[in-house]
Amino acid sequence: MKEEYLVFDIETTPLDWDTFSESQKEYLLRNLITEEEKEKRKVELGLSPFTAQIICIGLIFVELENDNELTKKAVAYVVDNSPVEVEEAKIIDNFEIYTVTETKCLEVFWRILAKYPDIHLISFNGRNFDCPFIMLRSAIHGVVPTRNLMEGTKYNYQFHTDLLDELTFYQPTNYFSPTKRFNLDFYTRAFGIESPKAFGIDGSNVSQYYKEGNLIEIALYCLRDVNSTWELYKKIKKILFI
Repeated sequence: MKEEYLVFDIETTPLDWDTFSESQKEYLLRNLITEEEKEKRKVELGLSPFTAQIICIGLIFVELENDNELTKKAVAYVVDNSPVEVEEAKIIDNFEIYTVTETKCLEVFWRILAKYPDIHLISFNGRNFDCPFIMLRSAIHGVVPTRNLMEGTKYNYQFHTDLLDELTFYQPTNYFSPTKRFNLDFYTRAFGIESPKAFGIDGSNVSQYYKEGNLIEIALYCLRDVNSTWELYKKIKKILFI
């Protein structure tokens, strides 16, 4: 029986501080006293779709039949908000990389989901971060979603496997216990999978790479994240999903 999967991940960065109004700035820094506290808050802005933007969506489309990969295609849409969009892909390590605006990035993502309405989504922490972020950034840009990524409940949702939910049995905790949550790097190393952080870039310095215009490096990192997510899914698919 043929199965279709779409593995996805996003990278984000805080919006330029000067784009916020004075009242927004005051609200964001309210009750913060030291410069250190204020700088920390500005970094944290990258976690909210109202204070940050998507700078890359990485996708891997996989067709499986009897656990054999019939098709595997990796594509990244990396955001450059200049007026010029690059229509032709750059091919690096069999990855297709397109340079687009954030609006176009979202439109392409929803167009893909419309083309494959029943495709099974795979993510790592997607239900808690990537999905609501994509939905809300789409609303801000006036881009209409073609699928409700937050459909269902916290413990029961169809056509999407969030590996963080699976590996914590839907009971994640920050304390050391059998269901303590770890990051993707930790899980991949535990399961003997090459970590996406092995190439010198990780989520903590993506914003700096973006400021420096290193868009291709960001796209490659995002796709390595997606590929590690897929490899992790394959490791636990026949063991935990019973």
